Amino acid sequence: MMENEIPAMLISAKDLHLKAGRHDLVEGVSIQVSEGEIVSIIGPNGAGKTSLLKLLLGLIKPERGSIERRPGLRIGYLPQKASIDTVLPLSVERMMTLTEAFSRKEVEKALAETGVASLIDEPVQTLSGGEFQRMMLARALLRNPELLVLDEPAQGVDHLGEAELYGLIGRLREERGCGVLMVSHDLHVVMAATDRVLCLNRHLCCEGEPEEVTRHPEYLRLFGMEAGSRLAVYSHHHDHTHDLSGNVDTSHASHQEQAP
Repeated sequence: MMENEIPAMLISAKDLHLKAGRHDLVEGVSIQVSEGEIVSIIGPNGAGKTSLLKLLLGLIKPERGSIERRPGLRIGYLPQKASIDTVLPLSVERMMTLTEAFSRKEVEKALAETGVASLIDEPVQTLSGGEFQRMMLARALLRNPELLVLDEPAQGVDHLGEAELYGLIGRLREERGCGVLMVSHDLHVVMAATDRVLCLNRHLCCEGEPEEVTRHPEYLRLFGMEAGSRLAVYSHHHDHTHDLSGNVDTSHASHQEQAP
């Protein structure tokens, strides 16, 4: 993309409404994601975050509102939950190709991008939380997506590995030029890993750049903070790496974490 060029829109929705019986799940929400942009949706449990993703993906239809996707848009989706039968023997390679056929070489390449290529023949049931999420992220990469949609990508990951995973997502955005839309509860970490934040509680409470959102009265009220308080946007600076379970690689020594 040329400097000063306006990023192309990948997906745009206006005035989305969704009900479940008499209850509103999504009320009048508008959202847009462009090329190379990371957009994060935050909010309390029951705020409609996953419902909004499903609307945007076309998995459910809105009661009202419109959704526009770039023609032929390729989407890679990492769902919030993936139920695996612990009795059924299932290798990582087989899990990666359950819904669409890909060659072993393609599977290996995707797994390598998320740092778990060595696990290709391992049983899925033996993976740690971090390994499983990296496998699922690799699975979302197989279709060479223009838009990655990630629902709680750090779910089940040890807190020491959360920043590593969000750093990986940022690198994938840089290397692939794709847009990223993700839902997260990890407020401190996600604020340092996103370009734009949408604060959702069935309706859109506020949106903007992270520093702007954390000062908004609706954000402070929603997350129980006192007026005038400020969320410390967490950034993770270090010259070491963590393994897939979040443990520090002892071959590297120093570690610095800052919360400005």
